[in-house]
This record gives sequence, C-alpha cells and structure tokens, in this order.
Amino acid sequence: MSQNKVLRAHDVLPVFPDDSPVLLTIQEAARKLRCSKTHLHNLIYGKVPDLPPLPVLRIGRRILIRHEGLRAWMLAVEAREMEAQKLTGLFRRTEA
Repeated sequence: MSQNKVLRAHDVLPVFPDDSPVLLTIQEAARKLRCSKTHLHNLIYGKVPDLPPLPVLRIGRRILIRHEGLRAWMLAVEAREMEAQKLTGLFRRTEA
C-alpha cells in the first residue's frame, strides 16, 4: 500500500543544478563565505570598508540571501579587487 504525501512549500527547497538551495540563511551564507555570522551582518549593513553591502531578501525580521545574489556579489568584489591590484601595481602578470 503506497501513501501519497502532500508536499508543502517548506518540505522541498528549489535547488540549482549544483544542489545549492536558492535561499541561504545567515548561517549558511557565512559558511559559504567562511566567515562569522557577525561579519556577515556587517557585510549586509555596509559596515565593512571598501566593500559594497551584500543584497538580501527580508521577510519580516528574517534575513535571507539569494544564492545567485551571493555569487554575483562575490564576483563583483573579486573584479573590484583585481582592478585595484592592477592600478596599484600589486598585480603580477605571469608570462609564458
């Protein structure tokens, strides 16, 4: 006898092809960035010098971070860092 279970929205998270959830909690995002939850809050509220605020989705008091938004933010920060390194001469080119 098979039982059909009704799936609710909170039972299954939509996933990206790499099995990452669409929305991340503060703890999950901090783990992905390998930083503390406090530092992540500082990133969200724009308290870290020379870094843009991390975009978030607020649902009431809950703060969630879109996985794709986190990736885009990381790429933007990386691009800014690479540009700064080129301008200051700290960027080393590898010549073959």
